Amino acid sequence: MLGLAGIPLGLSFRFLDPSPDATARAVGDLVVGALDDVAAAAKAADGATVVTYEWEGVPAHTAVALAADVPVRPSARALEVAQDRLVEKSTFRRLGIATAPFRAVDERPSLDAAIAELGLPAVLKTRRGGYDGKGQAVLRDAGDADTAWRTIGDAPLILEGFVPFERELSIVAVRGLSGVVECWPVVENAHDAGILRVTRAPAPGLDAALQARAEACIRPLLDELQYVGVACVELFDVDGALLANEMAPRVHNSGHWTIEGSDTSQFENHLRAVLGWPLGSTAARGVSVMVNCIGAMPDRESVLAIPGAHLHDYEKPARRARKVGHVTVCAADEATLEPRRARVEELVRASADG
Repeated sequence: MLGLAGIPLGLSFRFLDPSPDATARAVGDLVVGALDDVAAAAKAADGATVVTYEWEGVPAHTAVALAADVPVRPSARALEVAQDRLVEKSTFRRLGIATAPFRAVDERPSLDAAIAELGLPAVLKTRRGGYDGKGQAVLRDAGDADTAWRTIGDAPLILEGFVPFERELSIVAVRGLSGVVECWPVVENAHDAGILRVTRAPAPGLDAALQARAEACIRPLLDELQYVGVACVELFDVDGALLANEMAPRVHNSGHWTIEGSDTSQFENHLRAVLGWPLGSTAARGVSVMVNCIGAMPDRESVLAIPGAHLHDYEKPARRARKVGHVTVCAADEATLEPRRARVEELVRASADG
């Protein structure tokens, strides 16, 4: 999607991916290699104006190595913060960004001590790695601690107090090379089994005060990291108060709606930012819903028959719990959007069930 956004701007791309079947090959040259293979990364970066990335799992040492010869934006520091949940949460707190209570867990006795301090329920997570619900366990009573420890206790962990949130939100923003920050409207996200299923943009009931509170959770972070590019902070809405859950130093799934639903997509603005170009408007065009296609794509013709629907097929082999595409449906107002959204979700569910 970054490549697709850049082609109209006259840009060309070379991608590094461990799979020879990576779909990025359709929009640029593909270098096949592991993301921690500095030689392969250097081959991909040879002659480039700038290097960027779209996954927070890129090894920070690869970004550091490349930065000796070509600008890498966002910087390796953003990866280092985002890749360790304890460092990430500590950075949030230091910047005055509220989070759930948390404690580091390095051995079995420290888990008991953390539970005694934070209480239950709580969520035990690996400090590094894990996404879409992987690498974590919910502890609801004392007996869950032993099971969780056997499952994920072979790595440094963090215990987070359980947050009785009303809904999950996120804010996506872009920071330019000059330090200018632009934010898209806050969106509401619905997850199932740890996987993002639906994003509503803007979030229902969004007003200027809520938007300002969300922006206060991302602007200080971007400035602290001297960040360049698009980033996201996922948030818990607790009776109007916002708690930061985690950051993603990249274009984000909850920002996919911006391709059709905003003046400038997150992908185009990321490219503008890393190249030092002027940023585009982040205003929403009406209202949108983005529905992830999990495991399988819905019937193409049925989706395209829905007014305002836009289908994105990632051309990935069908696999359980895998994001293989998304559908964004747009409208001028909520009343018009609602039946369209319902039909899209019905089609997506039917394809997943099938």
